[in-house]
Amino acid sequence: MSRRSGRLQARNGNADTENQCPSGITVRKRKAEETKVTQEHLQDTKRHNYEIQSCWSQITAGATTPCVLIETPQKESPDAPDVSRFTRYRFQNLFITPSPLPDLSWGNSKDVWLKLLSKENKYIHSSQMLQPHSALTPDMRSILLDWLIEVSEVYSLHRETFYLAQDFFDRFMLTQTSISKGMLQLIGVTCLFIASKIEEIYPPKLHEFAYVTDGACSEEDIIQIELIILKALKWELSPMTAVGWLNLYLQVSSLKESPKLLLPQYSQEQFIQIAQLLDLCILHITSLDFQYRILAAAALYHFTSMEVVAKATGLNWEDISQCVCWMSPFAKVVQRNPPVKLKVFKKVSAEDRHNIQTHLNYLDMLENVKVRAEPVVVEEQSPMAVAGILTPPKSTEKTQIL
Repeated sequence: MSRRSGRLQARNGNADTENQCPSGITVRKRKAEETKVTQEHLQDTKRHNYEIQSCWSQITAGATTPCVLIETPQKESPDAPDVSRFTRYRFQNLFITPSPLPDLSWGNSKDVWLKLLSKENKYIHSSQMLQPHSALTPDMRSILLDWLIEVSEVYSLHRETFYLAQDFFDRFMLTQTSISKGMLQLIGVTCLFIASKIEEIYPPKLHEFAYVTDGACSEEDIIQIELIILKALKWELSPMTAVGWLNLYLQVSSLKESPKLLLPQYSQEQFIQIAQLLDLCILHITSLDFQYRILAAAALYHFTSMEVVAKATGLNWEDISQCVCWMSPFAKVVQRNPPVKLKVFKKVSAEDRHNIQTHLNYLDMLENVKVRAEPVVVEEQSPMAVAGILTPPKSTEKTQIL
């Protein structure tokens, strides 16, 4: 080999070495970085485990764990993951009520229906709510709710606002013990205050709620009890109310070939007639023995037919028969009154008048209701035509609760 060839080979060898060196350095750097990341991850894991163990070690009997997460208000808590391998065959999926909702352009109708049904299990109410309160009677609850209806009409509040306040009051009383009758009006007006801030676009001011109590409750009292109620309810303030179910049922039952679920299509007169029956029933404490959707379905049955109820609710006669029988005395009392007429409210559009809560002589009507102690099993019957309205009584003629 010539001297020239040797120099060329040596030069090419040096060039190859220079080309290989950067790749080797890059590999070593990458391995060093991966090792560093792995070590940091292990350190973070050990630190996290230590912090959790330290938290649990400080828990004593009856103390609150610092590891509990506080839910954000108005957020639904996520369901616990299903660890079962048979997720498709869970009990609640096999026996769930079929969805009566039509196909929706903005969501899955089955998912929406399941979400509505889940609220019935999350927001619990019971007719035994007054048992922990020895100083209270069911009549006191009826008088309070009747007064809240009257206040709702004075301020042109929506029906949904009153029913939210009623739900807040009943669920709050379940969490408390030994409430005195002097606190009822304060709790009731505060529940209506909370509900109006949720439902109304322009809710009444705080001083207006204090004013309607005629000096019995101050603004400071309402603010203080508001925080107590919100904490007791765990900020769970979005139940599906009885009048909300009624609104949905009537909308589904009146849908045409091209459904538009968000646009009201039912008769306003029919709605306020059924709502009148619901108002009267909700004043009686035994109404809390039934789910709100069952109450609304039974009220709808008394004005339509079982065929309409099955189409709008997905329920059958066995599901609502007990509530229908319980509601029959209320329907008979309402039937004696003249037909209901829509009221005109200032600054309320004609399309929204039926949604404004109206007050009747519900306490007098309630005295004429004779509710059976044990519901009698009755066979399917034709719906009765019930309706009517009477002029509201004067406030001075009503029984006082304080």
